[in-house]
This record gives sequence, C-alpha cells and structure tokens, in this order.
Amino acid sequence: MEKSCTLLIHFDKGTPAIANEIKEALEGNDVAAKIDAMKKAIMLLLNGETLPQLFITIVRYVLPSEDHTVQKLLLLYLEIIEKTDTKGRVLPEMILICQNLRNNLQHPNEYIRGVTLRFLCRLNETEIIEPLIPSVLQNLEHRHQFIRRNAILAVMSIYKLPQGEQLLVDAPDMIEKVLSTEQDPSAKRNAFLMLFTCAQDRAINYLLTHVDRVSDWGELLQMVVLELIRKVCRTNRAEKGKYIKIIISLLNAPSTAVIYECASTLVSLSSAPTAIRAAANTYCQLLLSQSDNNVKLIVLDRLNELKSSHRDIMVDLIMDVLRSLSSPNLDIRRKTLDIVLELITPRNINEVVLMLKKEVVKTQSGELEKNGEYRQMLIQAIHSCAIKFPEVASTVVHLLMDFLGDSNVASAIDVVVFVREIIETNPKLRVSIITRLLDTFYQIRAARVCSCALWIIGEYCLSLSEVESGIATIKQCLGELPFYSVSEEGEGTDASKKTPQANSITVSSRRPAILADGTYATQSAASETAFSAPTVVQGSLASGNLRSLLLTGDFFLGAVVACTLTKLVLRLQEVQPSKVEVNKATTQALLIIVSMLQLGQSSVLPHPIDNDSNDRIVLCIRLLCNTGDDIRKIWLQSCRQSFVQMLSEKQLRETEELKAKAQVSHAQPDDLIDFYHLKSRKGMSQLELEDEVQDDLKRATGEFVNDTDDANKLNRILQLTGFSDPVYAEAYVTVHHYDIVLDITVINRTKETLQNLCLELATMGDLKLVERPQNYTLAPESSKQIKANIKVSSTETGVIFGNIVYETSNVHERTVVVLNDIHIDIMDYISPAVCTDAAFRTMWAEFEWENKVAVNTVIQDEKEFLEHIIKSTNMKCLTPVSALDDECGFLAANLYAKSVFGEDALVNLSVEKQADGKLSGYIRIRSKTQGIALSLGDKITLKQKGGN
Repeated sequence: MEKSCTLLIHFDKGTPAIANEIKEALEGNDVAAKIDAMKKAIMLLLNGETLPQLFITIVRYVLPSEDHTVQKLLLLYLEIIEKTDTKGRVLPEMILICQNLRNNLQHPNEYIRGVTLRFLCRLNETEIIEPLIPSVLQNLEHRHQFIRRNAILAVMSIYKLPQGEQLLVDAPDMIEKVLSTEQDPSAKRNAFLMLFTCAQDRAINYLLTHVDRVSDWGELLQMVVLELIRKVCRTNRAEKGKYIKIIISLLNAPSTAVIYECASTLVSLSSAPTAIRAAANTYCQLLLSQSDNNVKLIVLDRLNELKSSHRDIMVDLIMDVLRSLSSPNLDIRRKTLDIVLELITPRNINEVVLMLKKEVVKTQSGELEKNGEYRQMLIQAIHSCAIKFPEVASTVVHLLMDFLGDSNVASAIDVVVFVREIIETNPKLRVSIITRLLDTFYQIRAARVCSCALWIIGEYCLSLSEVESGIATIKQCLGELPFYSVSEEGEGTDASKKTPQANSITVSSRRPAILADGTYATQSAASETAFSAPTVVQGSLASGNLRSLLLTGDFFLGAVVACTLTKLVLRLQEVQPSKVEVNKATTQALLIIVSMLQLGQSSVLPHPIDNDSNDRIVLCIRLLCNTGDDIRKIWLQSCRQSFVQMLSEKQLRETEELKAKAQVSHAQPDDLIDFYHLKSRKGMSQLELEDEVQDDLKRATGEFVNDTDDANKLNRILQLTGFSDPVYAEAYVTVHHYDIVLDITVINRTKETLQNLCLELATMGDLKLVERPQNYTLAPESSKQIKANIKVSSTETGVIFGNIVYETSNVHERTVVVLNDIHIDIMDYISPAVCTDAAFRTMWAEFEWENKVAVNTVIQDEKEFLEHIIKSTNMKCLTPVSALDDECGFLAANLYAKSVFGEDALVNLSVEKQADGKLSGYIRIRSKTQGIALSLGDKITLKQKGGN
C-alpha cells in the first residue's frame, strides 16, 4: 500500500547525522541538544532511514520531558515512524505511547493538548486511537478555543477512519450541538467542515435553517459553505436555484477571498445572465481594488474565460476592464488589451479608441523604463481597432504618425505598417496622410521605417503637387551630392568625373559608425555647404535620416530610395504636362541614383554594395532612360495590386479563424431536451427561471456533451515487458502541462507470491522522478496498479527507463525484469501558434540555438513535403497560401509553434526541386533553449522521409 506523507522538510545530505551521536544527545540532560538530536532523527527518518534502536531511548528519555518544543518534536517523530508490522498489526511497543498521549490530552497546558489533538488527526491506527476517544470528547467542551478547534478536527479524522463510525457512533450529533453553541469562528468552521465531510445532509439542513445569517458568518465558514454549495449543485442540479441566492447574497461580503470564490462558483453553476453579470462585476471590482499583480493576472484569466462563453455580458464591462491599464505591469496591460480587443463593437469603439489614445499620449512622458514596449502594444491595439472599424482611423492616424521617429524602433515599425494599411483601406485619408508623412519624414531614424515610408510615398503620391513634394523631400533628406569628396577616395582616380560644384566649400568629417553587423568603422562623409544657403531641413543629417543611413553602408535602403524616385518620376510623366520639368526631374533622379551606385563601388565605405541592391539600382537607371508601357504598368499598378491582395488574404485568414472559433458542438440526436414553457413556474424566482432557460439552451446546442475519447486512451498504452516474462507490465501515459503520470499495471504471471516487488524508474533529459519507489507483495496471478509522477521542466524529448525487481520464497536472489524504454514525445508539449512576420523575424535574429537539418525525403512535390512536415511537427505555417501557389521549383515557408512552458519554436523550410525530381534544401530550427531545437530536429530527421 502507498504510504501518505504528512511532513516535508528540506534535508542537507552533505553531513548526515550518526545514530549513536543522536542517542547520546537524547540520553543527556541538555534540552537544546535533545531538540537538535530529535530534529536530526526526524530528518533521517523522512529520508528513508529506519533507526529502530532509537525508539526505546526516546520512550525513556524524551517522553518525560516537560519542554514544549521537545514534546512537539516527539509527536512529529511518532507521526512518521512505522507503527505496524508487515502484516498490518500494530507493534506491541506502541502501547507505551498510549498512556503518554492520554496524559497529554488531559495536560493543564493548552498548547500540549492542542498539538496532541492535531497529531491524532494524522494517526490511522485504530488500536492506538480507541483508548484515547473519551479524552478527545472531553476536549470538545474545553474553555479554550484552540483546544476545541483541534478536538473537532480530531473527531472528524477519527470518524473518517474505516472503523470510525463504530468508534464514534454519535459524532455528527455531538458536532451539530457544538456548532449551534460555538462562538469561535475557526472552531465553528471546523465543526461545519466535519458535518460537510461526514454528514452532508446535516450540513445542508444547518445552512438552510440559518440562510438569513450566512452573510454575517466569518470568512472561513463562508468559504466552506461555498464548497458545500458547489458539491451539492454538481450532484443535484435541480436544487441550484435556492443556493444561487445564497451565493449572490455573499457577493457583498467584506472578504475579497469570499467574493472571488462566490464569483467563480456562480460562473461554474449558472448560465443565467443575472448571475454571470454579478460575477463579472465582482471580478472587475477585484481588478481595481487589489494591488497584487498576481491577483490581477488571475482575475484577468477569469474574465478571459467569461469573454469566450458570455461575450454579450462582457461587452458592457469593457471600460471597467480597460481601467486596469493603469497598472505599470506589462503582462497585466498585455492581457487587458487582448481581452478588450475581442469585445469591441460599433457601440463602444469610440470610447475604447479614445482611452487608448490617452494612454499613448501618457507614454510620451518617459517616466517609466518600459514605455516604449507599452507604446508598441497600444499602437498594435489601435491598428487592430482601425482595421475592424475603419471609421475610427481618421481620429488616430495623425496622432500615431508623431511616433514615426520613435527611438523604440519596434513601435515605429508598427506605426508605419499601420499607416500603410490605413492609406489603402481608407482612400479618404490618403491626401492628409501623405501630406503629414512628407512633413515628418525627416524625423524617421530607423532604416526599416524609412523603407516602408518611402514605399508609401512612391505608391500613394498621385497628384502633381504630391509627386513634386515627394521628390523634394527625398532630395532634402539625402543632402547635397556627391556623398563623398574626391580626396577621400585615395589617389583621386576619378577626379575628372567628380568636380565639386562652384561656389561651395567641401567640409569633410571622419567619425566612427556602427555597421549593420554591429562592428565599428571609420566613415568619411562630405557635406556640401553652399554660399547661397540652401533650404536644409533642421536636423536632417543629425537625426539619422537617409544620408547618414546610406553612409553606414545600408544599400538595401539605397535600392528602396532608387525605386521610390523611379516610381515618382514615372508618375510625374503622367501628371506633369511640361516635358521640360519631367526631363529635369528625371536627370536629378538619375544623378542621385548614380551617386548612390558610385558610393557603393568606392573604397570610402568598408563594405561594398551587395549584388541584389546593385542590380535593383541599375534596373532603375535603365528604366528612367527607356520606359515601355508594360514596364510602367508593372511599376505603377502591379505593386499596389499585390499589396491589396495581401491585405485581402490577411482579412480572409482572420475571418476563417473567427469562424473556426465560433463553431460549437451539436447535441446528439437522442439527447433529452426539456421544454421549459411546459414546466410549472410556481415558486420560481426570476433568476431560477433564467437559469433553467440557459441550461436548456446549452443542452440543445450540445454544450453539456462530454467528449472524452476512450479510443484515444488505448493509443497511449505502452507494453513494458514481454508476454512470456514472469511479470507483465504495461503503462498508460498521461501528459499534463508540467508533469507526466504513468499508470502502470503489473500482473504476476506465476503461481508464486512475489515479495518486495519494486518498480525502479530512471529518467534521461529534463525529467525528474517525484516519488521514491515502494515495495509491494503480489499474490499469484494477481495485478497491481502503480502510479508514478514525473516532473517536466522544459520542452525536450525525454526517456524513462527502468526495471521491476522482486523476490520469491524459493530463490534468495532478487530477480530483475528490464522494462522497455518510454519515450516522451516533444509533440505532447508544443502546439501550433500564430505570430506576425515582424515578430518572427525579430525572434529569428535573437534566438541563439539553431539546428540545421538537411532535406532527405522520397516525397517529390514541394507542397506535399511542407504539409508532411507541418503534420509531423504539429506547427502552424505562417506563410500565406497564395505565396505557395504555382510551380517554380522552389519553396520557402516559415512555421511557428509554442510550448506549454511559453517557449517559441521557429522553423524555416527552404527546398528546391533538382533536375532528377528529388527535393534538396535545409530545414532550420531556432529556439531560445537548446532542448527544443535538438528535439525538434531529431523529430524532423525521423519523420521527414515520408512515403510510408
């Protein structure tokens, strides 16, 4: 039989005590040494030592001690020693203890009486308890509440024993009398708990008799009342109505713990709108009144659950939930925004957006260190609101555009992506957005934000004035040409080509710059300061705009500048009637583009221009020199059409996800449905009636259907030994979030009794055994269920291995049966998840663990291979379906999953079809921890072959 443990103490194995030393200390007269020795003895016992020689010493030298600490430690010692022999009979020496316990129960000191009564709660041996019962019952009427409190618990524990009802026949009657006269809240709670556990009908009767006074009872008693209500209502749902009234009356209790439990109980028992609204209001009240962040997070989780099942009620409380944004904790703010974004309706959108705008403005104060991250979350939330309800975009877009030059690059990227989407979906805002963007462009500091902003300028500057302003803004942010002076290139090779302009002074500056890969380089830049002072935008160079970004070697941005100028010139050709102006703009654009190309090919910068950027810039030069109608159409229309298609696909994906979430289970054809219109309504309150209606609706829509899949259980049974082994074993493996439960059935196949049968398990990987193995005796041809708990601390493939060891009466040596290994699959811990492309790229750059797996498969179709990998790894494909359409012989896709421990798993699959029809390429896995990268790589290597 498994032994229960009632005591857990940390034990330092470094310096184990010796039994003889303990014995000597116990025999001495020094109380401090006795206390120390008792503590050492208890720790050794808890860690598997038996110490049989100490018992008599303790009876002789410790039992008579009057010191309270020694007496308390004596009771702990008695609690954990083995009190029975192998056949389950009480050891004869335990009789020595009984007299001492009886004396303690009649001791003049209240503490000694109380701790002895508490000790009796953990005693299971009837032979020791029986002579003590009269003394226990006397303590029920003691003047001190500490003793009465523990006496009631002792009575409850004795009554719950297998022979308890014979030992204490009238215990419920006695406790009921105590309950009616008791004044101490804690003793009263214990008495009610005893009735609730051992005589439920009496507890219900007492509750219904005193129903009007429940709200005046103490917090502890109210908590037990709620537990009783939950238990009664689960077994007898028809009785719910009268109990729900009690719960609603307790919602006004002064204790926050009670009102939280009330709200949880209401939600679990009732679906009536009145009850759910009361629970939701309580949660909102707790959210605002509690200062502990953990409490707030728990309450937000409860509100999140309510949101999915009772959205209509939660919509009315959206502003109350939003008030928790006042907390400085980012996790609380993130959870709050997640809940709110799913509760937005046309009625409340304006209020929500106004609140979010106020929060964005607050982040500008810069008091908190994480303001940048919070601002990014708010921008994403506003973006989401504006996509769902385009009419609010006009109220927020201009405010957000102030943050294009934000020092937090991530939030600036979110703003520019939001602006890009809004300018397409809200044509009315196009002119004002373009004007604002051109005015604030010089403030942008990040290259990625500049690239996106330049794309917007190139695509959405449509009128003559807008196109001219766009070209002027880019020229202004690039500064005067050329980008470097002749003297700096070395021997002045191309001096003839690059003559400095007349009436100008060349100012050369050398300063260290940080390159894209994080290294430093000395950079030479020349800024042309003309005598006739040109109109330079204040801070255009200092704030890290186009010129300074180009001079750090960012030629991808240079290619974007070239493409934007090309688009603007092509559009100018359509809207500008004057050919002279068009030609002038074309030559200026060509000069800028050629200057960038020369900068890339010069030795001024440590890194030359990359081939891709070089090709794009050269293509722009060719285009400006010779433009055909087909090319013009591609540049001015096709890019925009691709973007529109991307937005519509994103919208479609979101709609499909919402539809999938909205699907509810349907009732079985033979399920019983009650028609509440035909029921008697006599004596039913409005709340009870609402509850009946909601229950019937749930039954009709199948929400009460229990969908446990028994067939799935059979798939998880693993055979551990062979059929011809003397002991047959099989395990049913259940994987919970943080632990694995092995339910192992062991069958004795022999005609002999197996003694000291022990299941010894060991683990490999991040798995840890929780319990010590127990010894069992197994009768011939009988079976035994053994449970083993294993803790999991990270997502990686683990192995559990072990053996069964036993003895028989004939053979003195122990027999060992080796078990099959149990492999714990990583797939049990990871589930498909979704993240934005930007978040994926950020994580890809940050994560240090990468596992690169070469493609080796018999599958010959790229898409089929991708689907096979998705199915094998339980991941979500982030690459849209449209990007994977058509045949081109190449395929690149990003997959993403999240583990139950919150770890991210990123996979990039890149394959190419060879001339012989086979697929080649690589699958790269990245994660923050080594375990998930290696385990996922092993899984892919194992499964990728396919074709089986």
